[in-house]
Amino acid sequence: MSLTGKTVLITGANRGIGEALVREALRRDAQHVYAGTRRPLTPPDSRVTPLTLDVTDTEQVRAAARSVDSLDLLVNNAGLALHDDLTDPDLLERHFAVNLFGTHRVTQEFLPSLVTSGGSVVNVLSVAVLAALPVLPSYSVSKAAAFSMTQSLRALLASRGVSVHAVLTGPVDTDMSRDLPIAKASPAAVARAIFDGVAAGEEEIFPDPLTEPLAAGWRSGAVKELERANAALLGAP
Repeated sequence: MSLTGKTVLITGANRGIGEALVREALRRDAQHVYAGTRRPLTPPDSRVTPLTLDVTDTEQVRAAARSVDSLDLLVNNAGLALHDDLTDPDLLERHFAVNLFGTHRVTQEFLPSLVTSGGSVVNVLSVAVLAALPVLPSYSVSKAAAFSMTQSLRALLASRGVSVHAVLTGPVDTDMSRDLPIAKASPAAVARAIFDGVAAGEEEIFPDPLTEPLAAGWRSGAVKELERANAALLGAP
């Protein structure tokens, strides 16, 4: 998908990867960008429409869906990552509320528009879906669940003309990973790689130097073959 003339919605658009995605979509000549944020946002361009959008708030999500006339690309970028040790079930539930159920809620509400346009869903996840980060276990668990949902949606929506992409990021230089003492990719570089991956039709996008070496092995690996075989069950009698 080229973004030229397209309408894009990005959640979590006020900072980090989300803010970079908004700017990159504009650079690629998107016609209209909806920027979903929990707090008011000053749009950087006349083509940007702010949306008050807390992904955990069903009524806000429904209101946002009613206000968007058409949509070509939905980027579920909003996320939560807090340090924990899996001893607090409330903290685990908070991660699931944003990273899994929030992503599901937004996708379902905007799905009719995406079916009409033959559009795409992009879920910004993490390489932690493949190997958990023990310093962020609730984040890792919730993102792994969101990855499984992404694979299921990919199979379920293929017949309706909607493609579904998973972004498996490594460490990115954002507030979320500020305290991790490791090399980090810039949000701008990650945003470019995400849209490049969508344009190339990549189902899993590895957008940074840490994760990119995993791409070739993943696409030809046993797990990907199993996903394809499982998806074929939808056509079985």
